[in-house]
Amino acid sequence: MKQTFAIATGKALLILLQRTGRGGTALPGLIAQRLDPHILTGLTARLPSGSAVVTGTNGKTTTTRLFSTILQQAGLKVVNNRSGSNLIRGLTSTLLDQATFSGKLVADVGLFEVDEAAFPQAIAEIGPRLILVNNLFRDQLDRYGEIDTIRKRWVASVQKLGVGTTLVLNADDPSVAYLARFAPTGVRTVFFGLDDPAQTLSELPHAVDATKCVVCGSPLRYSAVYISHMGHYQCTNCDFKRPEPDYLAQNILLQGTSTTQFTLTTPAEPLPLSLGVPGLYNVYNATGAAAAALTLGLAPENVRLGLAEFKAAFGRIERVALAEDKALLLALVKNPVGFNEVLRMLTTSAEPKLKLLIIINDLIADGRDVSWLWDVDFEVLAGKVEQVFTGGLRAADMAVRLKYAGVASSLIRVEEDIATVLKEATEHLLPGETLYVTPTYTAMLQTRQILQKMGMVLPFWEE
Repeated sequence: MKQTFAIATGKALLILLQRTGRGGTALPGLIAQRLDPHILTGLTARLPSGSAVVTGTNGKTTTTRLFSTILQQAGLKVVNNRSGSNLIRGLTSTLLDQATFSGKLVADVGLFEVDEAAFPQAIAEIGPRLILVNNLFRDQLDRYGEIDTIRKRWVASVQKLGVGTTLVLNADDPSVAYLARFAPTGVRTVFFGLDDPAQTLSELPHAVDATKCVVCGSPLRYSAVYISHMGHYQCTNCDFKRPEPDYLAQNILLQGTSTTQFTLTTPAEPLPLSLGVPGLYNVYNATGAAAAALTLGLAPENVRLGLAEFKAAFGRIERVALAEDKALLLALVKNPVGFNEVLRMLTTSAEPKLKLLIIINDLIADGRDVSWLWDVDFEVLAGKVEQVFTGGLRAADMAVRLKYAGVASSLIRVEEDIATVLKEATEHLLPGETLYVTPTYTAMLQTRQILQKMGMVLPFWEE
């Protein structure tokens, strides 16, 4: 009776918020939790095929959506927090959205993106059959602390996993691969990674978070570096090294800001894949999602079709058509590693000069400390931009950082108000041109809200 009342109350509130145009990705779950603290466990227990969880610093939303698309190709009905609301209350709201007032779920399987700090509580309450861990980077130090703090919490959670759980881990990230050492007997471990000499960096970048062995503290030696500290590594002192991946992305072809192709080496046979989003970081996301799906026994054809038909999550390489054959591309940024990869994608595209809008907020969901901007390699923009607009609460800070990076002051326009700077930046576009917009999280939501009022995008909960 208690849980039924909590479900009905949360469901009614969710419908009310959505009908008034306010979404309701967290509040209904929070209220339902107050009424029944065990509601998340009760709801996920009703899923006939169980649940899977995706966590990590970067790429959770995209990876989860990739995974969900593959599951749907296999004919499964998926309940998935597509909005990216990834705390316990957001997961609960997602389930309420797919439940009837009596608590019946119209879904076969649950697939949940989970905040890295909420991960221990989430897996304890959900009891997932599969856990996919993407990566671990510094992010919002005022909320999470250093990566050692998060890694220790993850280790403690892995040690409590039940028999029959499967861990799908990024072999190229030392902090993630390290988790396999703590998997209890009866927990299966599967690794994925990259192997393509053409995509390696010449050296470890400035924004790197794992240069020391997580076992003994000695320096790591890298024979290949792909993104930040992710690559092929080995401790210079002990036996800790990159494990051999079960699923491997090779022959990677990055096609500017549009699509990507690669070959996935599997325990069975190579699988040529085409991905509907750009960027090397999305190859990691897709490889993780494919590895998880194939591990669950889904057919390779489901993976191939799912990745090919995938559309980017809102704000994550989201294309918006404007008038007069103009376009806008939204690429969410939230930490040095993610921002560096977006810049890497943009500056290696076919366009000789970019028109760029960088929107930086410092609200709680973004992280109040924006000193991380000085760890981003904005120097790559020098000589690559035609014009840069900076907006958001920290527009001036961003402009200062660009000046120190070598971008000419004459090319920088500062305007804090997001609606105003978005209007000005789009007015400077010529037919056939694209404005590349890199907002932090709350800035992305504000930007989409403006575009939504203009009728250019759907509300994120309706996607």
